[in-house]
Amino acid sequence: MKKLFGLVCIIFLLVQNLFSQELSIWPQYVGLNSWFVKMPVEYSEEFPSIAFTGKYANYTNADTWYPSWASDGNMYSPWTDGEIGDEHVNSWSAEKARTGQAKIIGDDPMNLEVISLGSIEGSALPYQGRYPCGSLVYNGIWYHGSYCLLKDEKMGMNWPIMGPFVGFRISKDYGKTWENTDQTGADNVFEEETDVESAKPIKIGSPHFVDFGQNMEHSPDGYAYLVCHSALKDDPKPRSGNLSWISGDIIYLLRVKPSPENMNDKSKYEFYAGKGEDGKDIWSKDMNDLIPIFEWNNKAGCVTMTYNAPLKKYLMCVTDGWPTVQSMDTYIMESDNMTGPWKMVNFMKDFGPQAYFVNIPSKFISEDGKTMWLCYSANFSYERGENIPKGNPEGSHYTMSLHEIKLLNSIELEKLQNED
Repeated sequence: MKKLFGLVCIIFLLVQNLFSQELSIWPQYVGLNSWFVKMPVEYSEEFPSIAFTGKYANYTNADTWYPSWASDGNMYSPWTDGEIGDEHVNSWSAEKARTGQAKIIGDDPMNLEVISLGSIEGSALPYQGRYPCGSLVYNGIWYHGSYCLLKDEKMGMNWPIMGPFVGFRISKDYGKTWENTDQTGADNVFEEETDVESAKPIKIGSPHFVDFGQNMEHSPDGYAYLVCHSALKDDPKPRSGNLSWISGDIIYLLRVKPSPENMNDKSKYEFYAGKGEDGKDIWSKDMNDLIPIFEWNNKAGCVTMTYNAPLKKYLMCVTDGWPTVQSMDTYIMESDNMTGPWKMVNFMKDFGPQAYFVNIPSKFISEDGKTMWLCYSANFSYERGENIPKGNPEGSHYTMSLHEIKLLNSIELEKLQNED
């Protein structure tokens, strides 16, 4: 009887904790739709806000995490500029630049094991940095992409010039061995180039795969889709260092049938080119036909997208981190389609306050689709030595930082607002 009573008490406490969980909303930026900042999309009617549950976890001392959920049940991700155990990696050392890879084991975001799978050297020349970007594990094959960056000391910014996407190195044994790409910064997949003098906008710089769930199970047609940020060529109001690793104006979408033969072959890609008179998406083999799926001049930047299968919604995370070394803004939008139209869920000014590479791993989306986890790194220029701020939200650090959030409908949002 005592054992039964104890069990009942434990269950009661667990249920009580579940329903008494304190949620905190991130207020929509009051400057939106003012004379100063005009938002180019409407607010979401279905999900007008998100709430943070206060649950978070941090892993490693490194950044650039883009988990891909593989058929073996694990997630795999690139990483760089930090350490996992005895493995140290940096991507800023030009000819000696390296990018790392890791295996993420576990089903509970609060109790994961992150194992380094080593790193690979890949020269950034003629550029100065070569960093990880799009990463996909599909049918047991890992495609690990990288892109180049340029410095300009006169700007006083962090990597203010986006370089080209180089290509994918490929592993057929979950990261144990690798086939390096023949592509380089000068001879890259999409045949693009830029320099400090011209700062010519790169179209396909740091693409990221749309997360379709485990082993791409929810891809609508077997294609792997990628999103990337770029900048307007004829910008009426350009800002210095506008197209950086974390800032820009527009979002592009492209697709490819994933295979070792296709991934580093430009001719195998198709580029979103707008909609036809019948309202259907147009896909072109010509990269010059690219049409943005989203545009917000001087307010876009690094982008990721996840398909929320229970809700049949696409969620897009965009970070405008200009001028690259200060606080950064992140916003989450939703749509029924990858190509939009998009609606604003939450605009989070000074999120992190310097959060970047924000994404939503599909593995941790709840069965009803309303609870999920943000994955990001934060505060690379704020955390110095022993000066480690608690972050905003609390727990945002220079790590693989995971934070639980909930999508709110209008009734739930109003209730929380009244409680405050």
